[in-house]
Amino acid sequence: MTAALSPEKLSETHRPTLDRALETIRSRAYWSPHPEHPKAYGAEGLPGSLGAAEGKAAFDAVLGTRLDLGQPGTDGWAGGEISPYGPELGVEYPHADPDVLLPAMKAAMGSWRAAGPETRAMVCLEVLSRISARTHELAHAVMHTSGQAFVMAFQAGGPHAQDRGLEAVAYAYEEQVRTPQDADWSKPQGKRDPLRLRKSYTAVGRGISLLIGCNTFPTWNGYPGLFASLATGNPVLVKPHPRAVLPLALTVQLAREVLAEAGFDPNLVALAAERPGEAIAKTLAVRPEIKIIDYTGSSAFGEWLETNARQAQVYTEKAGVNTVVLDSTDDYRGMLGNLAFSLSLYSGQMCTTPQNLLIPRDGIPTDAGAKSYEEVVGDIAGAVSGLLDDDARANGLLGALVNEDVKNRLEGAAGLGDVALRSRAVVNPEFPEAVVRTPALVKVDGARRDDGAGFLSECFGPVSFAVAVDSTEDALALLRRTIREQGAMTVGAYTTSPEVERAVEEVCFDESAQLSLNLTGGVYVNQTAAFSDFHGSGGNPAANAALCDGAFVSNRFRMVEVRRQA
Repeated sequence: MTAALSPEKLSETHRPTLDRALETIRSRAYWSPHPEHPKAYGAEGLPGSLGAAEGKAAFDAVLGTRLDLGQPGTDGWAGGEISPYGPELGVEYPHADPDVLLPAMKAAMGSWRAAGPETRAMVCLEVLSRISARTHELAHAVMHTSGQAFVMAFQAGGPHAQDRGLEAVAYAYEEQVRTPQDADWSKPQGKRDPLRLRKSYTAVGRGISLLIGCNTFPTWNGYPGLFASLATGNPVLVKPHPRAVLPLALTVQLAREVLAEAGFDPNLVALAAERPGEAIAKTLAVRPEIKIIDYTGSSAFGEWLETNARQAQVYTEKAGVNTVVLDSTDDYRGMLGNLAFSLSLYSGQMCTTPQNLLIPRDGIPTDAGAKSYEEVVGDIAGAVSGLLDDDARANGLLGALVNEDVKNRLEGAAGLGDVALRSRAVVNPEFPEAVVRTPALVKVDGARRDDGAGFLSECFGPVSFAVAVDSTEDALALLRRTIREQGAMTVGAYTTSPEVERAVEEVCFDESAQLSLNLTGGVYVNQTAAFSDFHGSGGNPAANAALCDGAFVSNRFRMVEVRRQA
């Protein structure tokens, strides 16, 4: 049977996109093939894409249904997702018997390996294009599993996640074609005939890749590992967070459709949904068939994976304490506005949200005059309150708290120090059951750096700390300790001093942390752009990998050589 999607047709459609992506990861310039604006989709936008009404209807149509993916080894059904906005999703997913599913996935590797890097990349790009066409539908799925507000779910869960997936494909392709497919080798032997060999080189996937999804950013954090593994020749078993299954289940469904149309075994991508309390990630992670693991979540389980899944190459993004050093600024108002937005976006439920704001006790010089510690803290609190004083705007920025743990941490903030900004409840008129809360800001003494100091460990959610330090030098010492011991996905600093700027850079170089300096406009410390910004460094305890660089893809395959007598 002829495949509906031939390699030639796929290359004609997607090779220009891959070439542009390859160019952009070298130039680090801005580029995205995936529009951010909701109106870019539908009849007036991208051909074949769902518009706003169609996407919402598609999402509504899947609620309360059984999503049968046609996977082997299905021994029952799992589900039970409840939206942070209140409604039960009611979707059932296949529950897999790994003793049946994993061998079927492994059996699919041969033809996928033989297809080569080019065809694998083109198939991955076709999957991404199908995902892009359903961005509106997926946005609702992300919103109602993560608690993100719709616009954020649309952008971060849609085009930004798709960009990260494409970025991973580009890196995977570049690493695989670094070695030629064939080579003629000739070694001179003086008066004798030269030694001649014909050599071939094949990129061979390590084996089945396990993607362990997270609750807050199921697609944004999931797509890099999924597409990096698939593009390098590995089947991918997707194990979503039990409260955020739908976005990744729809992704698996689309991937399986494309693989079948392209003439490949759809079991190259499969879903592993779990029943309540089953905790199948721990069981799957140590199976001998699992050779790669991608994980985003708590440090405890990430460290368990790194220690116990010895048969696999493990890529983890865990917890960290993101820190901002406030030394001085020539745009005080811009600094306040930028920090207020960074602290408020998605109720601080981002792995990149600032937690600790290090402020000298004697205050900081600014373009608005010298500001004391108390004034800086009060002005940050005022900027957050002003940003969120309108409930409609607050709902659009905050979204909903993703789970009870985040709510409990927020409610316990008062016991961690002197509360400078109290959290308030915000009513969402469309979803009155949603738990929406504004951020809390807590003043603490940075001199208290014993193990019991709450600000020295991650407090995930809408809680940040205004940490009083003795000086900028003291702040840098605390920053260094924090990154070294707790890790950080992001570091920020505000200074007008070239010397301080260099000192902050040196700390981040030494401790391997990504740094943003003097952000006062529309770019925020907790946002990164695919193809240009590295998400995490892989060099401190917050994560052992970066999204995305060559190291993220190069160990997902091995280059196997065959030598023949010429």
